[in-house]
Amino acid sequence: MNLRALFVLVWAVFAVGALSCSEAQATTVKELARLSGQGQSILRGVGLVVGLPGTGDSGKELVVARPLAKLIDNGGIELGSPLELKNSRSVALVSVTCIISSSGAMADDTFDVTVSVLNSASSLRGGELYLTVLRGPFPDSPPYAIAQGQIDLEDALTPTSGRVRSGARMIRDILMPEVGDEFEIIVDSAFAGWGAVSQIATAINAKAQPQGPEVAFAITERVIRVSIPESERKDRAGFLSDVLSADVNVALLDLPAQVIINQRTGAIILPVDVSISPVAITHRGLTITTVTPPPIATQQNPLIARADWASIKMGARPSEAAKLSDLVAAFEQLDVPVEDQIGIIQMLHKSGQLKAKLLID
Repeated sequence: MNLRALFVLVWAVFAVGALSCSEAQATTVKELARLSGQGQSILRGVGLVVGLPGTGDSGKELVVARPLAKLIDNGGIELGSPLELKNSRSVALVSVTCIISSSGAMADDTFDVTVSVLNSASSLRGGELYLTVLRGPFPDSPPYAIAQGQIDLEDALTPTSGRVRSGARMIRDILMPEVGDEFEIIVDSAFAGWGAVSQIATAINAKAQPQGPEVAFAITERVIRVSIPESERKDRAGFLSDVLSADVNVALLDLPAQVIINQRTGAIILPVDVSISPVAITHRGLTITTVTPPPIATQQNPLIARADWASIKMGARPSEAAKLSDLVAAFEQLDVPVEDQIGIIQMLHKSGQLKAKLLID
């Protein structure tokens, strides 16, 4: 599927979702926030990918020859000099990273790892990550996992980076901080705002302490402080379950409309009701004009279709603002490349014409 087709698909799926939003306004606290201190962890290491069909690093480079010679030496074969590996092109020096979820990890859990070329290898296709120790992000961090496995290229256009599915096996626990008598809930940045945290705190109080005094209070635009009642401290797990499973009505969070763009993949997600102010856009020879209200064709002044512009029409009411979805339709009519679509949307946001929050992923 090409990027243009992907864009149309994403927009269509979002449109269908918007039509049924009245039936799906409720979510839970755990989908909007996390416990303080329970964030993702990153493990890292440097390893070797072996078995490459001549697309690896040159054995003449000592930065590759040394670890390869060490690997061979550990296998019981002595080398007189790393230069004996100068003709090798089947090995690549790589960076290995692993993201541990916010719930932590226990020994023998497995996670995906990302593998990226560090030197001059041209492709990791067909290679296998050799046993690699993964440590924490700091120089003195102990080993937490061992990574190994076949490389899976996620993007054929970028063969120097890949993934090993379930390639990291934990050898040490990564535990999240224990919850005390008082703890804080951190609302995801996409939902930040006083209206949102107030509604989330209200939902927590209604579920966790419906009859007693309030236990959740908004502290900042992203932080909610929760106190565990003394009567609930013997069953902290049950109390936390009530807090995190509390239903929240998304429609009451007073959140701005959001347009989300992933520049790497070209994916764009947008609500169908995001509006834009009347505006004329010129971008790489393309001109897009919004018309308020849309012109009415007459015998004296007929509407003439031109290849380099498109009219962004209004809805049923003349005062209704133009929609970003109308602009998208014009993009599709004129076969505008996705990268140009992204550039235009960014300019609309920068100039204040886009009536939504723009998130670049």
